[in-house]
Amino acid sequence: EVQLQASGGGLVQAGGSLRLSCAASGFSFGDYVLGWFRQAPGKEREGVSCISGNDGSTYYADSVKGRFTISVDSTKNILYLQMNNLKPEDTADYYCAAGREVVALGGMISTYGMEYWGEGTQVTVSS
Repeated sequence: EVQLQASGGGLVQAGGSLRLSCAASGFSFGDYVLGWFRQAPGKEREGVSCISGNDGSTYYADSVKGRFTISVDSTKNILYLQMNNLKPEDTADYYCAAGREVVALGGMISTYGMEYWGEGTQVTVSS
């Protein structure tokens, strides 16, 4: 059974940093694309960043490029998202996911292709 559990959210001031973690089990990282997505109140879920478990290729939404870094520890089956220089518009519930492909176009990452989802962790950035 595939399981994903995100953690590490919290309240931080603008300009601050947080690191999200996602503990995964039930599948091999090398066979999947892993990603972080977020959903703000009243908005659709959007892709933040993805990483290929096969070759380590990374993808970032334009809105977070240069501020967020995605990584994996394959020995521990943990996915990370280091978030620096946080902005109030980064406030959202953050979800980790796993799937077979990344659909990235126009500076955005689609939720299409993700098969498994974990529960969210809330990130609040105060101004």
